[in-house]
Amino acid sequence: MTRSSSHLGTTAEAYDAIAVRYADLVRDELDALPLDRAVLAAFTELARTTGPGPVAELGCGPGRVTAHLRNLGLEVFGVDLSPVMIDIARETHPDLRFEVGSMDALDLADGTLRGIVAWYSVIHTPPRDIPSYFAEFRRVLAPGGHLLLGFFESAGGPVTPFDHKVTTAYRWPIDDLADLAVEAGFAEVGRMLREPREGERFRRGHLLMSTAEHLG
Repeated sequence: MTRSSSHLGTTAEAYDAIAVRYADLVRDELDALPLDRAVLAAFTELARTTGPGPVAELGCGPGRVTAHLRNLGLEVFGVDLSPVMIDIARETHPDLRFEVGSMDALDLADGTLRGIVAWYSVIHTPPRDIPSYFAEFRRVLAPGGHLLLGFFESAGGPVTPFDHKVTTAYRWPIDDLADLAVEAGFAEVGRMLREPREGERFRRGHLLMSTAEHLG
């Protein structure tokens, strides 16, 4: 299957087309989301315990979460499928590193990263492909490294596709997504669900996972 005929090509082209508008829309989004900021702060504190090495934001878009993590004190870089998003991220945050790439095939050696943030970036991945993404995350994380997932929750039901404004996305039961991460070699550290605020349709899910075999 060529990239242009896969969901990767579809996703990249869809985000290329709306990149400027999207960047404007989400630029200051975290300012109004204290619970989301708290999850990112918890991830940052845990990532510092892993040892040296960078953190990657996978599916970084225009780079606002990458920059937020940098402001929290992490060495961090961003990766995204969309070349236009990466151009915007580089222009907006010239002091940070951004690369075009796919999170299912990272150009990184095994055990390179102390942490990964996938902030609403696995949402467009067909459910059958999620295990291979988690396996790639596990490969590039150092022992004891941490993974933070942000996603749309499907409360009490199966994985559900929906009409995301950019391209088709999927809502996940939080238990099902956590189980797939555990099968890939992660241990759960914690989770947070928040109710939709005004203008949002769905509950938001956040999972914090570790490559450590035993926690506590």
